[in-house]
Amino acid sequence: MGNLTLFMHISLDGFAAGINRQMDWIHVDEEIFDYGAERIFATDIALYGRKTYQLMESYWPTAADQPNPTKHDIEHSKWYKQVKKIVLSKTMKEESLINTQVISENLVDEINKLKLSTEKEILIFGSPTAGHSLMAANLIDNYWFNINPVLVGTGIPVFKEIKVKTRLSLITSKVFSSGVVCLHYTRKP
Repeated sequence: MGNLTLFMHISLDGFAAGINRQMDWIHVDEEIFDYGAERIFATDIALYGRKTYQLMESYWPTAADQPNPTKHDIEHSKWYKQVKKIVLSKTMKEESLINTQVISENLVDEINKLKLSTEKEILIFGSPTAGHSLMAANLIDNYWFNINPVLVGTGIPVFKEIKVKTRLSLITSKVFSSGVVCLHYTRKP
């Protein structure tokens, strides 16, 4: 059975993005990309909220075809084209989407079916609103946070309206040369 894994950049004060969805404070470099690639290659299903999916869809399918693509652009673009994509949305329709399924209702049942359909991780990239829904339903098994050494002050919180106390165990921690710290937690039974 697969695990639902949330992978998110987060400010030290707990935000996924600024008040206007700005993410210019997020630090990424080759060291962080390489470490994050381990998560990507451990999954065959990517889960997004609608806004994050649209952002990803506007970049990753052709990222490797742009002039002077980075190693990360080439690897992630290849992975993105082949991975099964799930979008949590009440407004999107999946008729014209390629290798993409939209979940708009019965969240708990649909996520549990996904977990049964794979032995690998189901990876949620960013997508704070989707993360809120999944946390509220206590469906996330693993949390990977890249904690950026910045205080944003206000914005879109990573944690919102948690209704069920969820105990976590720290599995690994990694300090990058930039000062970003990656923490991996798993949900205790």
